[in-house]
Amino acid sequence: MDPADGTFVPGPLVLWVATLLAVGLFARRAAYLLRLLRLGRPEHRLDHLVRRFAAVAADVFAQRRLLQEPFGAVHFAIFWGFVFFVASFWLTLLKGLLPFLPYPMPDEVGPVALILQVFGMLVLGAIIISAVRRYLRPPPRLEQSRDAGIILALIGSLMVTALLGFAARSVAASDGAGWSGLMTPLGVGLRAAGLHGESAGRMQEGMWWAHILLVLGFLAYLPYSKHLHLLVSPFSVFLTDLEPRGRLRPAPASLNGRTELDARDFTWRDLLNPFACAECGRCDRVCPAQLSGAPLSPKMIVHHIKEHLYDAGPALLAGLSQDGRFRRLVGTDGIVSPEELWACTTCFACTQRCPVANEHLALIVGMRRHLVTQGALSSRLQDALQALGRYGNSFGQSPKMRARWTQGLGFPVKDIRRESAEYLWFVGDYASYDQVGREATRALARVLHQAGVDVGILYDGESTSGNDVRRVGEEGLFETLAEKNVAAMQKCEFRAVLTADPHTYNTLRNEYPQYGALWPVVHYAELLDGLQRAGRLGSIRPLHRRVTYHDPCYLGRYNGIYEPPRRVLGALGLTVVEMPRSRQSAYCCGAGGGRIWMEDAPGLRERPAESRVREAAVLPGVETLVVACPKELPMFRDALKTTGLEGRLVIHDLAELVAEAIAPEVATHAA
Repeated sequence: MDPADGTFVPGPLVLWVATLLAVGLFARRAAYLLRLLRLGRPEHRLDHLVRRFAAVAADVFAQRRLLQEPFGAVHFAIFWGFVFFVASFWLTLLKGLLPFLPYPMPDEVGPVALILQVFGMLVLGAIIISAVRRYLRPPPRLEQSRDAGIILALIGSLMVTALLGFAARSVAASDGAGWSGLMTPLGVGLRAAGLHGESAGRMQEGMWWAHILLVLGFLAYLPYSKHLHLLVSPFSVFLTDLEPRGRLRPAPASLNGRTELDARDFTWRDLLNPFACAECGRCDRVCPAQLSGAPLSPKMIVHHIKEHLYDAGPALLAGLSQDGRFRRLVGTDGIVSPEELWACTTCFACTQRCPVANEHLALIVGMRRHLVTQGALSSRLQDALQALGRYGNSFGQSPKMRARWTQGLGFPVKDIRRESAEYLWFVGDYASYDQVGREATRALARVLHQAGVDVGILYDGESTSGNDVRRVGEEGLFETLAEKNVAAMQKCEFRAVLTADPHTYNTLRNEYPQYGALWPVVHYAELLDGLQRAGRLGSIRPLHRRVTYHDPCYLGRYNGIYEPPRRVLGALGLTVVEMPRSRQSAYCCGAGGGRIWMEDAPGLRERPAESRVREAAVLPGVETLVVACPKELPMFRDALKTTGLEGRLVIHDLAELVAEAIAPEVATHAA
C-alpha cells in the first residue's frame, strides 16, 4: 500500500513472482519443443560459421528478403523496434529485480529514451498499417488467425504503455529539471486533461508496471503461439542449408523396419521449419502449383509437420509405435495427402522467397520418397519410372534411337567413347527423343559445328541424368542412373561437359560430383555467350525483333545463370522485353519435379505453362517467347494451343535464333 493515499504499489516481490512464473512457463515449453526436435535424425549445420553469420546479418538484421516486398519497410520498423525494446526491457527488468545495481533505468537516460520513443512511434504506426493490411486489405494466403490478432494487440499495447509512460514523465518534468522528450505534445494534452505533478508520477509508474507485466505475459505466451518464429527465425537462418541449391540430401537408409513415416525420419533441421514459420503466405504467393489451383500449399506442408509433431510427439517421445495412437503423416487418410506432394514442381520459389529460410523441398521430397516405397504413384508416373529403369529414358524408346537426331546434319558428330573431344555433350532425353526438342538440338549442333566447337556424344551410352527421377522420390533409380552415366563418362576423354537441359545441368554440376564426376559443367547458353564474345560465331545478321525470355528454374533460380542468354539475344540484334516475373522471380513452366510425367493435378484452373504464355503474349510488340530448355518447347507450344494464342506468339529455342542469325545456310536447315 502507498501510505500517502492508500493505493497499492507493486514492489520487487511482485516483480520476482511474475518474472519467475513467466520464465518458468517459457522454459517448460521450450524444453518440450527441444525434445520434439531431438526426435529428428542428426544433421551437421555448424560448418562455415562466417557464411552463416553473414546470412543472419543480411536476412535477419538487414531484413534483405522482406525489403524486396512492398510492406517490407513496415516489418523492418517492427523488427528493429522489437530489438531495441527487448534490450531495454531486460536491463529494466534486471534493475527492477535488483535495485542496488549501479546503473539507471534505460528510460531515464536521455539518448536511450529518445531512441525508444522514436521506435515506439514507428512500431505503433507499423502495427496500425499491419492491422489494416491484415484485416481490411489482406494479400492472398495471409493467415487470418486469432493468434495474429493477439500478437498485434500485445505489441500495440506495449508501445502505448511505453509512450504514455514517457508522456507522463514529461508532465512530471515540466515543473522542474528533467528531459521531457518527444512525448511532450502528448504530455501537454494529458496536462490539459487534468494530469499534474503527483498524479503524473503515479501514471508513469503504472505504465511502467503495465509495460513490464505485458512483456512478461508475452514471454510466457510466445512459445505457445505461431509467433514463436520471432525467436526461432534467427536460428533458422543461421542453420540454413549451405550446400548448392540443386543438391538434395541422400535418402535415409530405411525406416528401421517401420512402414509408416513419422518425425524420426526427418532431420532435426527439417523439424525446425514449422517453429520458424511466420505463416505469412509468401511461399504460397509464388508457388506455381498453388497459383494454378492445385492442392499444394508450401505453407501448409510446413504447418502439417507441426501438426504431426504435436499429435505424435507424446507417443514418439515415450518410444511407442503408432498402433492408432496418432494420425498417419502421409496418405489418403493422413495429415498430408499424396495429391499435395505430387503437385510440386520443385521450382524452389517457396524457399527462395521465405524470409525465415525454411526448406520446403526437403520435406516434400522426403515424403515423396515414402510414397514411392509404398507404390502410391499414378499410373503415368509409374510407367515413366519403369521406362527410365528399363531404357534409360522416359519415352520408353530404345537407347539406339537416342542419337537419331544426328542423321541428316551433313557432318558427323563424334562418338566420344571412341575419340576424344573438348566437350562431352550430354544431350538429355527431351533434346534427343522429343520431336520438337530434336529440332532445337539439331540447330545447336549446326551452330557448334559452324563455330568449330569440338564436341562428342555418348550415343546409346547415355541415360537420363536423373534430376527429376530423384525429385520424384525414386532415390534408388537415381543412384543407378548416376552410377551408370558416371562410369560411361569416366571411360571418355574430354575437358568439360556441355548440356542444353537445365535439369541435366543442375544434376551433373551439383549432384554427380558425389559419384566421382568432377568435370566442369557448361550450359549451352554460357557456351554460346562465350563464343559470341570471342567472335567465333562469325558474322551475325541482326534479327531486329522484340522477344521475351523465360528463365528456366533449374538454370536461373537454382544455379544463378541469368545474363548469358540475354547477352546472346542482345548480340543477335533482338530487344529483350522482360516479363513481370523474370530472373529470380521467374514463374515456373510446370514441368519440373517429374510433373511432366504426371496427369494434371486435381482442381487445376490453369496449367503454369498456360499462365506463362499469357504473361508473355500481352507484352507490347513481343511475338516470340525464347526458351533455353528442351522441356519448355513442347510445354509452351502445347500451352499456345490450349490458350488460343498460336497466332499471337511463337516459341523458339535460343539455339534456333542463333542458327537463324549467324549464316543463311544454318537458318535454312533450322527452319
